[in-house]
Amino acid sequence: MKAIGAVLIGATAALMAVAATTQVSAAANEAQARQAKAAKGAITISITGIRSDKGVIRACMTGNEDTFPRCRKDPASHHTVVSADGTLTLTFADVVPGRYAIALLHDENDNGKADRALGMMPKEGFGFSRDAKVRMGPPKFADAVFSYSGGDQKLAIKMRYLL
Repeated sequence: MKAIGAVLIGATAALMAVAATTQVSAAANEAQARQAKAAKGAITISITGIRSDKGVIRACMTGNEDTFPRCRKDPASHHTVVSADGTLTLTFADVVPGRYAIALLHDENDNGKADRALGMMPKEGFGFSRDAKVRMGPPKFADAVFSYSGGDQKLAIKMRYLL
């Protein structure tokens, strides 16, 4: 009888330990979720150097090196489109802390794509975070990436035109 009682006491203690661990894990997960939600914020970009008020500015922001600068295949990327006339600012909201790169396109004819001369040279304006330089193609993610720690952050991006 004493052996059965000891087994029952041991099993009860083990179950209580599992329950306490589960409660601690759940509390830690809730704390992490609250912290991530509190850290979310907005990144606002001021756009300079626009040559005309025609069309729209298309913007994407990604933390995925493999999808930069188009962001199309990154479901976590942020996208926005603003008119090229008026105040030239745009905002990405609900951004979680991380490392990101931004690409802008001044789509002057609003056809949804970057028009090119001779199949290579961009006819429309473009810009990248950290004023990343364009050489023989778009910049690498590493040249445009910046760190975002949460809250509200402001950046400026200069549009560039080759033609």
